[in-house]
Amino acid sequence: MELSLRPPILAVDLGAPHRVLSWALEGGGLREAQAVVWRQVRDGDLGLDVDAGALLRGALSGCGRPEAVGLLTSASVSRVVHCRAELEHQGERAAAECVATVGLGNRLRIGDPPGLAPVAGTINLLVQVGQPLSAAALLEVLSLAVEARTLAVHELGVASVRSGDRATGTGTDCVVVAAPLTGAAPLAFAGKHTAIGSAVGRCVLDAVRAGGRACLESP
Repeated sequence: MELSLRPPILAVDLGAPHRVLSWALEGGGLREAQAVVWRQVRDGDLGLDVDAGALLRGALSGCGRPEAVGLLTSASVSRVVHCRAELEHQGERAAAECVATVGLGNRLRIGDPPGLAPVAGTINLLVQVGQPLSAAALLEVLSLAVEARTLAVHELGVASVRSGDRATGTGTDCVVVAAPLTGAAPLAFAGKHTAIGSAVGRCVLDAVRAGGRACLESP
């Protein structure tokens, strides 16, 4: 994984084509990709008359990665956090990395009433694992990453801007998970009882905790 930071663009090259799963604005769903690109925006950049998809597609083409998975964020890409976790369990070795940008202006609690937030701010995560995964295992990794993000936000103790209850995320969070296409046989499972599941949980927790603290401490 290689990071390139040239604000307002943060680009992450995965090193080779990967199987990627996300609900990203550009390149979402299940697909193959080698790069994930963040485009930082200001609150005023995304008015009701702005085509966010067109804005992001222009950014991807402008940085020479039109086929990348694309994310928009109002969080500062300069505060990007990159964490890695490696471990071995019963002869199984696993590694996972998480790249995170964390904004909390749009923080909400799950189940809050719908509606636009007064301030933008989102958590965008990329999780890369070191070995191929089945489609089911990739879904499991996505679930673990979301759970770890939720725990990290809950630990920060910040309140929802809508209900005032303790927040569990933001209204516009996005998670991208990626696994290599080649190497060992794809893992069928990636839950909490596996080395890969533990590595994913650890690196996402570390990244969102660090990014959340930096966000709260920033002016």
